[in-house]
Amino acid sequence: MNIIEIRAMRGPNYWSVNRHKLIVMVLDIEELEQRPTNTIDGFLDRLKAMFPDMYEHRCSVGEAGGFFQRVEEGTWIGHVIEHIALEIQSMAGMEVGFGRTRGYGEEGVYNVVFTYIEEEVGRFAAKASVRIAEALVNDTEYNLEFDIQEMREIRERVRLGPSTGSLIEEAEARGIPWIRLNKYSLCQLGYGINQKKIQATVTSQTSNIGVEIACDKEDTKFLLEQAEVPVPKGEIVRTVEGMKDAIDHIGYPVVIKPISGNHGRGITTDVMNWEDALPAFESAKQVSKSVIIEKYIVGDDYRLLVINYKLVAAAKRTAAHVVGDGKSTVRELIDLVNKDPKRGYGHEKVLTMIDVNELTLCILKENGKSLDSVLEKGEFLKLKDTANLSTGGTAEDVTDIVHPYNIFMAERIARIIDLDICGIDVMTTDIGQPLPETAGAVIEVNAGPGFRMHLAPAEGLPRNVAGHVIDMLYPLGSNFRIPIVAVAGTNGKTTTTRLIAHMARMKGYKVGYTTTDGIYIQNRLLMSGDCTGPASAEFVLKDPTVDFAVLESARGGLLRAGLGFKHCDIGIVTNVAADHLGLKGIHTIEQLARVKGVIPETVFPEGYSILNADDDLVYEMRTGIKSNLALFSLDEDNPRIKKHARNGGLSAIYENGYITICKGEWKMRVTKAINVPLTYEGKAVFMIQNVLPAVLTGYIRGFAIEDIKVAIESFIPSPAQTPGRLNMFRFKDFNVLLDYAHNTAGLTALKQMVEKMEGSPKIGMIAGIGDRRPEDNHGIGAVAAQMFDEIIIRQDKHLRGKTEEELIAMIHAGIKSVDPNKPVTIIPSEHEAITHAITNAKKGSLLVFCSDVVPDALNLVMKFKEEESKELYNV
Repeated sequence: MNIIEIRAMRGPNYWSVNRHKLIVMVLDIEELEQRPTNTIDGFLDRLKAMFPDMYEHRCSVGEAGGFFQRVEEGTWIGHVIEHIALEIQSMAGMEVGFGRTRGYGEEGVYNVVFTYIEEEVGRFAAKASVRIAEALVNDTEYNLEFDIQEMREIRERVRLGPSTGSLIEEAEARGIPWIRLNKYSLCQLGYGINQKKIQATVTSQTSNIGVEIACDKEDTKFLLEQAEVPVPKGEIVRTVEGMKDAIDHIGYPVVIKPISGNHGRGITTDVMNWEDALPAFESAKQVSKSVIIEKYIVGDDYRLLVINYKLVAAAKRTAAHVVGDGKSTVRELIDLVNKDPKRGYGHEKVLTMIDVNELTLCILKENGKSLDSVLEKGEFLKLKDTANLSTGGTAEDVTDIVHPYNIFMAERIARIIDLDICGIDVMTTDIGQPLPETAGAVIEVNAGPGFRMHLAPAEGLPRNVAGHVIDMLYPLGSNFRIPIVAVAGTNGKTTTTRLIAHMARMKGYKVGYTTTDGIYIQNRLLMSGDCTGPASAEFVLKDPTVDFAVLESARGGLLRAGLGFKHCDIGIVTNVAADHLGLKGIHTIEQLARVKGVIPETVFPEGYSILNADDDLVYEMRTGIKSNLALFSLDEDNPRIKKHARNGGLSAIYENGYITICKGEWKMRVTKAINVPLTYEGKAVFMIQNVLPAVLTGYIRGFAIEDIKVAIESFIPSPAQTPGRLNMFRFKDFNVLLDYAHNTAGLTALKQMVEKMEGSPKIGMIAGIGDRRPEDNHGIGAVAAQMFDEIIIRQDKHLRGKTEEELIAMIHAGIKSVDPNKPVTIIPSEHEAITHAITNAKKGSLLVFCSDVVPDALNLVMKFKEEESKELYNV
């Protein structure tokens, strides 16, 4: 078998609008195409032996054992690989269940699609499932446990931590969008101007000074002492001599810890003598230069969590330990504790397994024990110095029994240190009594405290502490989104996107938009090139200055990774025509329509899907939407428009020369099409089709008709405003029209305009496209033969898998099929082709350049125009 490609979907996609995390593996099963599972001896038995829990896979049968039934009856290995990929992820602690396997459109090649929780794990599962299937087919040994452990380790390495994860889950539950900003825990909640950032449990609102103070234990202790908060008596030292003086002053027992650090690193508690103090001092010095010597406070370890200056949770923490039974060794007791189903690898479960490390061995040695020692029945043996859950500790929720004095104290401490999210570590014999009465003390104040102990304590009530953080970041009524308009279609997307952005900008919005030309923030080009995929959408949504997004969303990005957003307010589909067929498993125009139909399916229920009523495939998309529907048409008598109007629907039409919005059967004329510069005095009918969804968008967003009119009348096509979209250059003796038309549908639309334009002869420059089907390139040539008196065949900058000769031959064949005698000049270089056309242009002629690298072509034409101007005015 051969893995051709593995893609990870990260948003709404061709395979599922609701399941955003999907691996799509393009797999060639080669000779196994001729060997369904019922023809492979012993395959089912080996599959059952390796994956007994796969019995629960229902498959299309719809009941337990259904998948095994399919294997027994005979199914293809790609289908089996899909189920293996799901099962091994579940075995590694990542429960997933959705998958499907479909033909790619080529013999023996399949799309194997399945869900993932962590992308890197999903990619690993895809490759591993193929290896496992090959072992099952060939009846060879396979180390499955190695793969399972590898996936666990990958997950721990790449996943969000439990605290960050809880905040993301709470945000998702409230419909707040989020973006992961790095490979660690830095995440963005909300979009554009309404975004907030979190990193673990530090937020963009957290005081930097508060974090600095909390990270400096000396400053923290000084401030708390000044405020009469009970803290342990202690001193800061740098040398062994200084430590000796401090201990002489404080007296044993002491705690020795670094002045800065986290997760219990370098901390040694209950130091009773000088011999133990020396190694403890060296351990602390490895973390920070200065070391704190503190009086050891007797009692239990409690964590008080304060969010937005209110106590929201409290937990009693116990370090990792074992309790003897009089017969088992310490090693056996640890193994027994680790068998608790609540314990898992890293953060995958409520509790973490206890690992035996150097610290554990040192603690055992200090207590005169080893891993082979047998503890007496009931004997308690601590295995770690701190009570952190990450080292195997446990937590018990005690929120409801915290004394009011201690609540008052904790909330006051948060304000003294100035931390909006604050973890306060307290030692006391009874948290239900005021701290001064139990001789307890505040041991430490933590910025970015972990939430895990409160979210899922080993005992007591779990507390939704993440909810308090989200309440703080986004109080009731706050806005966490910005308006998103998504534009899809075969042709017209970029112009429609730019016109909507222009309209919103004139209303005072700070607009970010993506196009095939680049990414624009407040009309400034920040990234050039084809920027119509999910990464480009996220670029706009991450920008903190943007309060309105218009996102051109093309087929390529949708198939490569899905959308870069889950929902939009308005989704537009301009049209669907045969283009890019035969790529990424999309072979029919109906499949292409399904890709573009993802956009209207992601519109919020209260939003609007704006669909082309003149296009059968686009109009059919209305059946899959959950939003309101608006239609547009170049034909006011379109029966679909009339039916929609009778039902009170919203539409935009071209009627009696006017751009008109219809609310039900009431008409609101915006302006005459000839007044809209984009339409070239109404000659460019396809541009009118782009204007209609744009004016609908403005009306839906609440823009006044007069404002819409001013916007579309002031949007002038030009190299700056609409690069490569009907850019007209008027030379002294001839005219040049430059356009991006790059497929049969686009060229046909351009033909209707060119026929109405003056100029003779009409000379066209066209090219074949390497990743299109032969019939697509043939069609471009055929349309060109109908449009132009003379044709120049050039070549695209990128051949995309074909040779120059092949592409030129396809175009030439299309031209000859219409007019074998059509004058044709072949000049492969676009630069040379444009130069030839302009320098040899006849008086009164119209030159039409169809370009793929728009900036280069524009620069060259403008250079000729500038040179002509210099000659005319003797500059």
